[in-house]
Amino acid sequence: MTLHHRDGQVFRFDAGALSLELLLTGGTGPVAAQYEVLDRTEGLLDWVRDCRLAPGLDLVVTDDELAAVRTTRDALWRLALARAQGEPLPAADLDVLNAAAARAPLVTKVAADGTRAWAPGATGSALLGTVARDAVELLTGPYADRIRVCGADDCALLFADTSRPGRRRWCSMDRCGNRHKVRAHRARTHTEGEK
Repeated sequence: MTLHHRDGQVFRFDAGALSLELLLTGGTGPVAAQYEVLDRTEGLLDWVRDCRLAPGLDLVVTDDELAAVRTTRDALWRLALARAQGEPLPAADLDVLNAAAARAPLVTKVAADGTRAWAPGATGSALLGTVARDAVELLTGPYADRIRVCGADDCALLFADTSRPGRRRWCSMDRCGNRHKVRAHRARTHTEGEK
């Protein structure tokens, strides 16, 4: 996804999973709350257009469905963070996620031209079912132990390290990784200048 930081920088971010991309819509706590977009249906629809789901999804979302997506997103924040920190998964949040995963997912179809398309009648509930199932796969699959918080002191983005070596530290080399390199270079240059 392409992210726009409040400082004006634009950078690419690969969360590694659809469910972790949902965390980009905001959340609880002082950092995530300032990025909240799920206070309105348009915020969710904008996210759907930008996330890794195939384009062309015509989605109808009710206020209750939007609230359910927000509740599940907040639970997913806590679950992913617990997994990243090697802590037990909160039982109440697992209940929220599992209930969402029990919903019917979005339905795909083969279009007349042989491409993948979305079946009509997509709802916020089906979107939630799809995202929650992705989260279940992430939290129980091969990348469960590779859910990480960006290594920058001032960044809280979570991602699944899907790289082959499994040594990814930054949300984006274009942003946090590059800023770390610049700081390290300045520190070396300053130390060498003192000798």
